Amino acid sequence: MTSHQKYRMTNQRQVILEEIRKVNSHPTADEVYEMVRKRIPRISMGTVYRNLDVLSRTGLIRKIDPGYPQMRFDGNTQDHYHITCMGCGRIDDVPVDQPDYPLDDLEKALVRATEYSISGHNLEFFGLCPACMRQEKASLAEKMKEMGG
Repeated sequence: MTSHQKYRMTNQRQVILEEIRKVNSHPTADEVYEMVRKRIPRISMGTVYRNLDVLSRTGLIRKIDPGYPQMRFDGNTQDHYHITCMGCGRIDDVPVDQPDYPLDDLEKALVRATEYSISGHNLEFFGLCPACMRQEKASLAEKMKEMGG
């Protein structure tokens, strides 16, 4: 029995999955709840949380822990990388094509060097998104103005 067969695909679960797969914004559980409520007005937050957990355990979505208070979710389960804004917590996909992944070669080298059986890797990028950079520049300019610069 595969993990996909352990859970029945309920209507609520299907709507949650569809809503997550519709966006590339890596929504929080609260954001998923707001998206799903447009289609299922009486759904509870607890139901959304439970179904997000089931969908991630079965591999239909990915949980992303950006190190911020709220977990985020990704409907794209293919191997890809993320970049997280240290200002606002926004998460974007890194636009790198699979053939450009030099880490596949690194994995092979690590297998030879360590004799581990490597099942995957997790690489995280951090920085400031364009909106936070603009805000930071504006804040800096304001401080300089106040200092008479």
